[in-house]
Amino acid sequence: MGPRDPRVRGWLLLGNYIPTFAFTAMYLLVVWMGPKYMKNRQPYSCRALLVPYNLCLTLLSLYMFYELVMSVYQGGYNFFCQNTHSGGEADKRMMNVLWWYYFSKLIEFMDTFFFILRKNNHQITFLHVYHHATMLNIWWFVMNWVPCGHSYFGATFNSFIHVLMYSYYGLSAVPAIRPYLWWKKYITQGQLVQFVLTMFQTSCAVVWPCGFPMGWLYFQITYMITLILLFTNFYIQTYKKHAGSRKTDYSNGSINGHTNGVTSNEKVKYRKPCTD
Repeated sequence: MGPRDPRVRGWLLLGNYIPTFAFTAMYLLVVWMGPKYMKNRQPYSCRALLVPYNLCLTLLSLYMFYELVMSVYQGGYNFFCQNTHSGGEADKRMMNVLWWYYFSKLIEFMDTFFFILRKNNHQITFLHVYHHATMLNIWWFVMNWVPCGHSYFGATFNSFIHVLMYSYYGLSAVPAIRPYLWWKKYITQGQLVQFVLTMFQTSCAVVWPCGFPMGWLYFQITYMITLILLFTNFYIQTYKKHAGSRKTDYSNGSINGHTNGVTSNEKVKYRKPCTD
C-alpha cells in the first residue's frame, strides 16, 4: 500500500479509521435491528423528506462531477495512468472533491434507513448492503493513501450516474410525476457500463505503469468484478427474468437495490409521516 499521504493529515474523519468503522458497524446494526423494530409498526411515508434528501444528493453529485472533470482538465490527467504527485494544484483540488465523495457515502446510508422506516425490506438486499458498507470503508483508505491521481475515474463516472439516479428518486417521490419516469432500467445499465470502464481504465495502469501503487490497482479490479457480477445478477432478476410477468413499477427505483420513494403499497396501507 505504501505510506499514507501526508497531504490529507488532519482532515475530518481521515485521521483515524475508528469513526468510519464505527459508522459502518452502526449501519449494519440498524440494518439488522431496524426491520425487527418496525415489524409490528405501521410504515412511515417519509415523502416530505425524500424529495429534499434526493435533491440535495443530486446537487452534491453534480457538484462532485463538475469538480472532478475540471480537476482532470486542469491537471492534464492521463487516462491510462496518473500518479498521485504529478498534477500540481489540480491534485489539491482533486483531493478536496474526493473527500466530499467519501463523505457522501456516509450520507447515503440514509437510503437504507428510509427502506426500514417505509418497511421496504425486500429492497435491503445483499447487493444493497454490501455496496453501501464497503464504499465508505474503501474510500477512507483511498483518501489516506491514494487521494488523487488514478483514483479519479470511478468517482467521476459514479458521480454522474448518481446525478441521474437521485434525480430519478426525487421525482418518483412525487405521485403526479411518477408515471412519466421511464429511465430506471437505463440507470442500471449505466452502472454496469461504469464498472466495466472503471475496470478497463484501472487495468491500463497495470499494463502501462506510472508509479501509482499496484496493490490499489489489483484491489480495484477485484472489487469491480464483484460489482459487475452482483449488478448483472440484479439486472437479470429485475428486468429480464420477470419481464413478461411483472407490471411496470414506478416506485422510487430498484436501482442498486434502492427504493427510497413511494410504493404501490401506499394505495392500500396507511403510512405515518417520518416527522411523527
